[in-house]
Amino acid sequence: MSETFLTEAEALLGPRGLTRDPELMEPWLTDWRGRFTGAALALASPASTAEVSALVKLCAAHGIAIVPQGGNSGMCGGATPDESGKAIILSLRRMHAIRSIDPDARQALCEAGVILQTFHEAVEATGMRFPLTLGGKGSATIGGLISTNAGGTQVLRHGSMRAQVLGLEAVLADGSIFSALTPLKKDNRGFDLKQLLIGSEGTLGIVTAATLQLSPGLADRLVLWAGVPSITGARALLLHCQAIAGDALEGFEVVAQSTLEDVIDHLPGSRPPLAGKHGWHALIEIVAEKGKPTDLQQLAETMLASAFEKGLLEDAVISANEAQAEAFWLLRDSIAPAERAKGPAVQHDISVAVEKMPTFVEAAVPVIEAAWPGTEAIAFGHLGDGNVHFHVIAPPGVDPRAWQEGDGKKISAQVYDLVTQWGGSISAEHGIGQLKRDELERLGDPVSLAMMRAVKHALDPAGILNPGKLVPLAPGSDTP
Repeated sequence: MSETFLTEAEALLGPRGLTRDPELMEPWLTDWRGRFTGAALALASPASTAEVSALVKLCAAHGIAIVPQGGNSGMCGGATPDESGKAIILSLRRMHAIRSIDPDARQALCEAGVILQTFHEAVEATGMRFPLTLGGKGSATIGGLISTNAGGTQVLRHGSMRAQVLGLEAVLADGSIFSALTPLKKDNRGFDLKQLLIGSEGTLGIVTAATLQLSPGLADRLVLWAGVPSITGARALLLHCQAIAGDALEGFEVVAQSTLEDVIDHLPGSRPPLAGKHGWHALIEIVAEKGKPTDLQQLAETMLASAFEKGLLEDAVISANEAQAEAFWLLRDSIAPAERAKGPAVQHDISVAVEKMPTFVEAAVPVIEAAWPGTEAIAFGHLGDGNVHFHVIAPPGVDPRAWQEGDGKKISAQVYDLVTQWGGSISAEHGIGQLKRDELERLGDPVSLAMMRAVKHALDPAGILNPGKLVPLAPGSDTP
């Protein structure tokens, strides 16, 4: 049956749209972190929504599983097929048209395969901007960002990807096309179905296009680097900055002193922004949008001076120019490669209530390091939205794969137990994929899990859309 299917798929998509060449498929069979490697019948690359629809109908008729894939830059193995080789990878990368940009309406319509950086550049050329960015912007696609409800460094002000999606187009498991690209400010015709598809990781439908919210372009920005004694102190500084800067506050990231030192050691030519050492550091960005005149220099100086008066700061510096602003952000963006240079680690993308995050970090770090001697637990990231990246670095000299499969998994389970005890989430912005599916089943609310399974069964009764991802298995069953 698979040969019959492949013959029909080749006829449908043509030589550019379907390949079985092992060398061409190989880069897309392993996830970005290198944790999961699978096999596939073929790599399909349709060029239009109509072709996606026809292909999905063909897959449904033959019982062929589909693994949708964007830039293959996800963190949880959500776009990697299993080892059976019975599924196809459906790549959206050929669907890369930006259909329209309307600055007056502050909207853009683009296809799922558009790369985020390309989208940024096209929007900025019209005097607008798309207020969501992340380290992988050079490979992440719009469809992948929607399917995982990605976050990034601007969530504090603008929200996650869910908040940016005004309209959506997707192909469902039977090949039908859900078309809701026209944005309506008010629409009470039942469920908001596009929100159901956002963050569903391709398990309920395959996103093919979206209408996205834009913001006015920036007239100016300043980046500040501040030293504070503790992460609790960083939270107090955040509240102060929000009160003074209001909507001008676009980003607030935190980095521990030891993590900053690792970055300085790893990044050639870099140096600490501040002269002394501090328990924690805050990276703060304030912006002025076009049409809203704001003296950012005066705002920054007022904000820092009042923070010093209240004892919220130990030291701080304001970027003198755009190059220095980029240098500050480069330190933040280099944490992951600096960590990799130290050795293997287990990474956790977690959230708790915003006001509880500093206390959680202060409590969890010593618990983990005491339970696993020789490890180093670090936390960094988006303090303002209650999401930090909580990573645990292995002791020196361990075998990377053996440690990750042994102690690493046990450490992750303990981290997720702690997060759950604090009423938090084991996934704040990276999704569940296959990496966290079993942990979601172990720790998730039974009622919520039952609702997820019911929705999955209703929209994909044959289970052909991204099997083994996100939706935990039903008790005593091998299907969701």
